[in-house]
Parts: sequence; structure tokens; C-alpha cells
Amino acid sequence: MIYVIIAVAVLVMILIITNIRIVSQSNAFVIERLGAYHGTWNVGLHVKMPFLDRIAKKVSLKEKVFDFPPQPVITRDNVTMMIDTVVYFQITDPKLYTYGVEKPINALENLSATTLRNIIGELELDESLTSRDVINTKMRSILDEATDPWGIKVNRVEVKNIEPPAAIRDAMEKQMKAERERREQILIAEGHKQSAILEAEGQKQALILEAEAHKEAAIQKAKGEAEAIREVQQAKAEGLKMLRDAGMDDKVLKLRSLEAFEVASNGQATKIIVPSDLQNLAGVVTSVAEIAKK
Repeated sequence: MIYVIIAVAVLVMILIITNIRIVSQSNAFVIERLGAYHGTWNVGLHVKMPFLDRIAKKVSLKEKVFDFPPQPVITRDNVTMMIDTVVYFQITDPKLYTYGVEKPINALENLSATTLRNIIGELELDESLTSRDVINTKMRSILDEATDPWGIKVNRVEVKNIEPPAAIRDAMEKQMKAERERREQILIAEGHKQSAILEAEGQKQALILEAEAHKEAAIQKAKGEAEAIREVQQAKAEGLKMLRDAGMDDKVLKLRSLEAFEVASNGQATKIIVPSDLQNLAGVVTSVAEIAKK
């Protein structure tokens, strides 16, 4: 009898040990009892009922990244392109993820493809190539709302590659090349224009500086001549003042007249103008003789 009890006890212990489960961080176990949902195990130690409970699904709560293959889409101007997307999502409700939809990842991929076609179908080719942020935002909003019943939270959607047809790519490359050449020609023309403007400005400044130099030289020359005249006049004035101080004004004037007459008489002139006061020359000569004696 004791052996039976021991055997039963060992069997119970084996059953308990084999039904102990440890749920690690960022994981959850969905438990069914007799085929119906019973509960969700989170992080920690758990024991399930033997023969009654079973782990229906082990769910990772970490954020997942799925790179879906390229999908053919048609723009509003009837251009077919291949676009592949990357979806970042996280399971927030293990129960809904387990029972909400069959093959949730496939459902998310198909939903992503149809949503992308709807969004691109409203855009033209150029808009599709330059509106990635708009496409990403719209897709994330639509996918996040649609996957709520599946226990999935879509955090981010990124358009990875957009591949237009080969003919479109060639046309775009030619257009880009022509645009680059146009910009190059504009830059070259702007360079020539700026060079011509700078050269003209330089010539203008040179002419202005030259005119200023001539002007300054003329001013300085005029100042010099005026200063020379002033000095000469000042010297004459000082000489006359000295003569006046000596009391010989009239005599000196008559002597100057006599000297001028003498110079004129020795020249080649055919006419000689005789001063009206020639009769006073005798007095002038006498005065000169007196000056010489002194």
C-alpha cells in the first residue's frame, strides 16, 4: 500500500513539475481550458492544470519590424510603380492577437498593400516621389485603426523604396541632367555678369580717383601760385613801407619812372612815351645823387 502512495505522490509531483511554466520578460502566454480562453499569463511563475489547460499561443510583446515585399501600385496619372514598405508594430493584447484574425502577419501585409494602393492612387507620380512623409503618416493612421481589433499597435510605417518604370527613370535622369546643365549655364552667366560689373566698377573708381588727383593737383598748384603772389606782394609792400618810413616816396617813384624810361630807350621800340613830368627829372637826378652820397 505504501508503495502505491509513494507512486501516486511521485506521479503528482511529476505532473506538477511538468506543468510549471515561467513566463519571461516581454512575453505572454494565452491559456485555454477545455478549448476555451481561460486567461493570459504575464511575467512570472505559473502552473497549469494537467489535462485541462493548454498554452494556446506564446506571444512576444516586443516591437516587431516587418519588411513587406514590393507591391505594384498605380498613380493617378497611370504610372505603375513598385513600392515596398516597412511596418513597425507591437502586440498590445495577446488575446485579441490570438483570436482576432487568422494569420495576423499575413492580414497586416495584405492590409498594408491595399492601403498603399489607395493612397498612391490619389497622388500623381511627382507627388508620390516627394510626399513620403504624407504617405507614411496616412498609412500609419489607417493601419493602426484597422489593427486595433487584432490587438496590434502600429507605431510607424516607412516607405522603403519607390521604383518607377525604366522609361520613367530614364526620362527623370534626362530631366535632372538638363536641369543641372541649365543651372550650370545660369551660374556661368552670373559669374560673367558679376565679373563685368566688378570690372566696370573698378574702371569707374579709377577714373574718379584720377579726376580727384587732377583736381587736388590743380588746387595745390593754384594755392602755390597764390602763395607765391602773396609772398611777392608782401615783399613789395614791405619794401614800400621801408621807403615810406625813410620819407622817400615821391623820389622813389620818380626814380622808377627814370629807370623805366632808360630801359625803353635802349630797346627796339619805335615809339617812346615821354612822361608828362619829364621836367622834374633834374630833381630826381639830384635826389639820386644825394642818396648815393649817403
